[in-house]
Amino acid sequence: MIRVTRLAALVSLLLALSACELAPRYAVPATTPPPAFKEAAAWALAQPADDQSRGAWWNVFGDADLDRIETQVGTVNQDIKAAAARFDQARALARISRADLYPTIDAQAGETSGNLSHAVANPLPNRRYDDDIVGVQASWELDVWGRVRDTARVARDQAQASAGDLAAAALSLQAEAAADYMALRGYDAQAAVLDDTVAAYAHALELTLARFKAGYAAEPDVSAARTALELARTKATEARLNRARLEHAIAILAGEAPADFTLPVRIVDTKPPATAAVFPGDLLQRRPDIAAAERRVEAANYKIGAARAAFFPQISLSGLVGSEAQTPSLFTGPAAVWAAGAAGVLKLFDGGRRRGVDEQAHAELDEAAAYYRQTILTAYGEVEDDLVSLRLLGDESETQAAGVEAATRSRVQAERRYAAGYANYYDVVTAQNIELAAKLDLVRIHFLRMSADVLLIKALGGGWRTQDLPVSHLASISAEGASK
Repeated sequence: MIRVTRLAALVSLLLALSACELAPRYAVPATTPPPAFKEAAAWALAQPADDQSRGAWWNVFGDADLDRIETQVGTVNQDIKAAAARFDQARALARISRADLYPTIDAQAGETSGNLSHAVANPLPNRRYDDDIVGVQASWELDVWGRVRDTARVARDQAQASAGDLAAAALSLQAEAAADYMALRGYDAQAAVLDDTVAAYAHALELTLARFKAGYAAEPDVSAARTALELARTKATEARLNRARLEHAIAILAGEAPADFTLPVRIVDTKPPATAAVFPGDLLQRRPDIAAAERRVEAANYKIGAARAAFFPQISLSGLVGSEAQTPSLFTGPAAVWAAGAAGVLKLFDGGRRRGVDEQAHAELDEAAAYYRQTILTAYGEVEDDLVSLRLLGDESETQAAGVEAATRSRVQAERRYAAGYANYYDVVTAQNIELAAKLDLVRIHFLRMSADVLLIKALGGGWRTQDLPVSHLASISAEGASK
């Protein structure tokens, strides 16, 4: 009875000590975001509808084909499935680590038969014996120094970081699909301009041939008209080749074989949508890659606690209750058996292994913090790049539209001068080439603006928020969980 009381007192003391925390108190690495983006001076402010999904950011373009593609990318893309599988693995590892917080209970049953040597004195009535046992055995490592808790927290944070990686991978692939889609529609628009140009040049060639037969045009005029026509046809074919390659790339992103995927040709005249203004500090909550980097910082912080715990004794409890006897009397008579105990192991010498593990954990924390800060700087840079692209591409669009108008007037004047006999056909061809190049550049700039809008939305995190990270299942063992 005295031993049981002493054991209970020891267990109570150890449980009280289990409140020890050896990991450093965690704090998010300090950063100093600028008050505003440098390139955001002319940034239009838009307020999304409250009932619109923040996750389906591509809806702002109002394009049914794009919506269908993005839905497929999010559900059947193999890279996203691989990232989801990695998240499932990390979540399972967190569950495994969390299981070490609880006792292990095993049911056991066994039967042993034996025969003692005749060369050994035998205190038993006979030399043959049977021993049968049935019972329940339990063991539990008391987490006195927080090693198990910190290990579980590491796994939890790594699972949340993996969730951030999954969201970042999905956002990246969806943005890639949207940018490819905008480029594809750009080639549709360029092909339409070139088709109109081919028709116009073919008509011009017919007129030039008629003038040549009537003696009003020279053979070089016919050659120049034919050259312009064939070059326009070549450009139209090249635009369709580039379109086909983009269609194949989109098919792969959407999880389909290119042979089974088709996007009908369609002219899209959508204007680049306005994007809601975001301050630099908001990126810390909006970007999944930043959230993943921050979770890895916390995981590295708790690795230090687990490393420090190795310098203290590892204490465990064990117990057994059951019945032991020969088979006929296993469940009758005085066959009850029980055992309870506590044990502690302290490593006295390991050649500096624990010290090395501790130093490694501190170095991992420094690395994770540096990577977190670098991820934030990269995010700022991406937003600034996309903001300046939108602003300057908008300026380019205005000046290019004016250039197209001027080139069209020049081409009309050249045709009139040629018809009146005041110029040769090379002047007409030159004016036609300038007008065609200006029109194609105007289309290119427009869809570069659309792609830049996609990249800006991606740089701002799409519709993602830090709250989208899975809620920790370890709130009950995390001293910081209630305050964060």
